[in-house]
Amino acid sequence: MSSLKGAVSILLLVTNTLFWGVPLTVLTLVKLLTPTRRWRLWVLGGLHRVALAWIRTNNVWIRYWIHPQIHASIPSTLTTRQWWLVIANHRSWTDILVMLYVFTGRLPMPKFFLKRELILVPIVGLAWWALEFPFMRRYSRERLARNPKLAERDRQATQRMCDHAREMPMCIYNFVEGTRFTPAKQQQQQSPYHHLLRPKAGGIAQVIGLLGPRLDGILDVTLHYRRPAPRFWDFLCGREGEIAIVARSLEQPAWMQDGRHDDAAYKERFYLWLNSLWQEKDHALSSYSWD
Repeated sequence: MSSLKGAVSILLLVTNTLFWGVPLTVLTLVKLLTPTRRWRLWVLGGLHRVALAWIRTNNVWIRYWIHPQIHASIPSTLTTRQWWLVIANHRSWTDILVMLYVFTGRLPMPKFFLKRELILVPIVGLAWWALEFPFMRRYSRERLARNPKLAERDRQATQRMCDHAREMPMCIYNFVEGTRFTPAKQQQQQSPYHHLLRPKAGGIAQVIGLLGPRLDGILDVTLHYRRPAPRFWDFLCGREGEIAIVARSLEQPAWMQDGRHDDAAYKERFYLWLNSLWQEKDHALSSYSWD
C-alpha cells in the first residue's frame, strides 16, 4: 500500500510540474527576448510567482496526502521582505521539500546552489536556469591543482546571483557539506563529526562578502530525521517517520563585512567560524530529544 502511495506522490509531483511548466516556459521565452534588465526583472517577478505556485501546490498534496510528521522550531521574526542566507546540513533529497514546506510564506523566493548537471533535468532544469539559480561545477582537487582557473567559473556564477539578489528579496540556500551525508562519505572524508560531513566555507563566504549590508541575516537550519537513513522514496510513501527542523537566526560578526572572500586570512577565519558552528550542530544532532 505504501508503494502505491509513493507512486501517486510521484504522479502528483510530475503533474504539478507539467502544469506550471507551461506558463514557466512561456515566461522564459519572453525573458530571452526581453532587451533590458529592467524589463527582465518584471518577467522574473512573474517567474517567481509561478515557482511559488508550484511550491505551494506541492505543499498542499504533501500535507493532505503524505501527512508528514514535521516538527518545526523557527524564529517568529522571519519575513518575505528581507534577504537571507540559509545554511543547513544535508541528509536526503527530502531536505529540500521539507524546507520549502516549512519556510514558504515565511521567507522570500528560494535560490539553491545546484550541480551543473541538473540543468539537463526536463522542465525543472529550465526553470532553475530561468529563475537564475547558480549552477556549480564539481572538480577534483587534482584537476583544480592542474588548472586553478576552473574555480573561477563557480565564483562567477555566485557573483552573478549575488548581483541579481540585490534587485529583489530572496533567500539563498546552501548545503555547505556539498553533498548528502552517508556513513561511507563520512569515513572517506575522515570527518571529525558524528552526524555531519566537513563543511565548505568558500561559497557562503563569497555570498556574504558580495551581498554585504544587503544581507539581513543568516539562518542556521538543522535537519533531524528519526530514522537513521532517510530516503526520498520513503518520504513519498509516507513512511519516513518524524522529521524535525530547527532554525535559528545568527548575528553576523562585524569581521564578516570587513574582509574579502578571496583573502586567505579572511577565508581561514571564516572556516574556523563555520567549523565551530558545525561542532554545535553535531552536538545538537546527538542530543536532540524526540519526546
